[in-house]
Amino acid sequence: MSEITLNRIICGDTLAELESIPSNFAQAIIADPPYYNVLQEKWDVQWEEMNDYLEWSDKWTSECMRILKKDGLIFIFGQLGKREHVFIHLMSRLCSKFQFHDLIIWDRVVGYNERRDSFTPAYEMILMLRKGKEVKFNKDAVRIPYDKKKIELYLRDKRYLNKEARLEHLSNGKFSTNIISVPSLKGTSYEKWGHPSQKPEELINKLVLCSTDVNDIVLDPFLGSGTTAICAMNNQRNWIGIEIDPNYCEMSAARIKENSIQLQLV
Repeated sequence: MSEITLNRIICGDTLAELESIPSNFAQAIIADPPYYNVLQEKWDVQWEEMNDYLEWSDKWTSECMRILKKDGLIFIFGQLGKREHVFIHLMSRLCSKFQFHDLIIWDRVVGYNERRDSFTPAYEMILMLRKGKEVKFNKDAVRIPYDKKKIELYLRDKRYLNKEARLEHLSNGKFSTNIISVPSLKGTSYEKWGHPSQKPEELINKLVLCSTDVNDIVLDPFLGSGTTAICAMNNQRNWIGIEIDPNYCEMSAARIKENSIQLQLV
């Protein structure tokens, strides 16, 4: 098989394009697929029945698991709609076929008030699946810094006799939990490029950093506005993005080009 060109956008259907990628190729896969009838976009309402969507999801996730390295992780975004519960069925289905690793709750910080008879939704879910018994997970790479005043306060705790070890731990920051609070993007955000389900770079950065090392390969089978590619580039990872919509392919390419210029200026 010919060598795969890295750091590029593949404009095409993900099911067809994934077949051309070798097995055990990507260290991490970050997938933000259509939600199914949550957004009123043509790519989110293309399935007549829930089972059609679930069967399609079976196909692309199976291909992704084939492509994933033995110690790799796949992150799959999902959201519940007004009364839409398909992602719960999808998670159950995928966890019965593949190895469950974790479930991240992305706290969007600000809710979106689309429900009049229930709690205001303010989160999305990220299902993490693993390929094998061992996984690459860089826990220290996603620590959350303590502020100076909190470090000073914690150092006064008399239970810790080894102050130097305590200071080192506090200086490194606290370990990130599987509830990640990152504000969702607003229309005025400098990051916003017009995709209705675009994810914040801060969130995707965490997924890239915790699951890969420098020069590892990150695959995004639904590239959208190109956030995964941007985060991979900024953290010195290789990447491949697949996107079916030519308009989003152009959007991603323009964003990557702009980001590359910024990187050169730094």
